[in-house]
Order: sequence, then structure tokens, then C-alpha cells
Amino acid sequence: MDLFQITSTDTFQGPHQSLPPLETGALSSEAQLGMVMIHGRGASAQSILSLSGEIDARDKITFIAPRAQGHTWYPYSFLAPTQKNQPGLNSGLQAVYNAVHQLVESGIPKDKIIILGFSQGACLASEFAARHPAKYGGIIALSGGVIGEKVEVESYSGDLKQTPYFVGCSDIDPHIPLERVEESARVFEHLNAKVEKRIYPGMGHTVNEDEIAFLNDLIHSMID
Repeated sequence: MDLFQITSTDTFQGPHQSLPPLETGALSSEAQLGMVMIHGRGASAQSILSLSGEIDARDKITFIAPRAQGHTWYPYSFLAPTQKNQPGLNSGLQAVYNAVHQLVESGIPKDKIIILGFSQGACLASEFAARHPAKYGGIIALSGGVIGEKVEVESYSGDLKQTPYFVGCSDIDPHIPLERVEESARVFEHLNAKVEKRIYPGMGHTVNEDEIAFLNDLIHSMID
């Protein structure tokens, strides 16, 4: 199975390309880190950016949040066949690529860029990194995993060069099966990521303090 990849800022034109991303935090010319923050279904760039209020050293980070048309990156479950979720899925991958590219162009290297998402955004973050492996600052998947009806680990190729991949999820999440979290961890191990998987008993579909603590520890390890 050949996986679609974004190779330039105009590889794919779809529903999300008409919406410019939102930014907050440090000026990119002065920032030590960049963070791409990807919102979930029914949420917004503003809502995911509000999470920056819980992040340490935010005065040293440029936050950029792509925006989904209709507040949804793709129409069906992330467990549906990928073709059913087009063109939204490819358009979402393009939006993430462009956000990373924007940070790189402003002078922040990829290994100082964290890609974070919650729920549908965590799925998009995971799928983007798995299809576009490089040495990133980190991939933070808060209640999500790689996208598709079935996961074929060998269909993903490349080297994440020990990029930290954090995936946190409840054991009873109504949207994210535990099996898919396990499969996603295997994909990232296959791609040579440094995988940190944390399952939270009875948590539900949300973000918890332990996940934020991991993120802040990662940030502190990356800044001067």
C-alpha cells in the first residue's frame, strides 16, 4: 500500500487550504521552539491554543494551529477506510505540513518543533509524522492514533531518528480503541521513534495533568 505524502506547500488543494492558521506565543524570529497544535472534531484552533496556557516556557515557543473547514478534519471515524475520509484527510495532512514548513522557514528547525494534537487532531498528528518521518522535537498524541481501517506497520517507512512519540489514552475511550493505540505505538517503534505509551484507567476522552507534565518535561529538555 502506497501512502500519500505531502512534498511541497501546494501538493494538495482541499477544503482546509482556504483557512489560514492561527498563531500565538513568542515571535517565531525570537522563539526557541515551535509547536503545531491540531484541534479535534467540533473544536477550533482557538480551543487547542488555549492549552498553551498550561505549557511552561510559553514565552519561548511559537504556537501555530491549523484550522479545519467546518471544525472537522475528515468526516468519518479515523477507523474508516481512508478513501471515505477524503479529501479532508489529505487536506489536513497538507495543513500540518504547511504549518511545519512555516515554522522552518521562520528559522525554527524541525528538531525544535513539537506536533501536538487532541482526538481527531492526535490522529492527524500521528498519521502526518508516520508518513513524513524526520527528526522532530516530538509528537504528542492525546487520545488518538494512526488513521485507517487496518494498520499495516510495514506500509510505513523512514526514520524518525528517535523523535519522542507520546501517546496517551483512556482504556475506555469511546472513540479510540485500545488496540489502535497499541498498533500506533508499534508503527512508531518501527519508524525508530522513542515511544512513550500511557494508558489511563477510566479517564474518558480528555487531557490529564500527567500528559501535560510529560509535555512540559519534554519542553524543558529542549530549551536553553
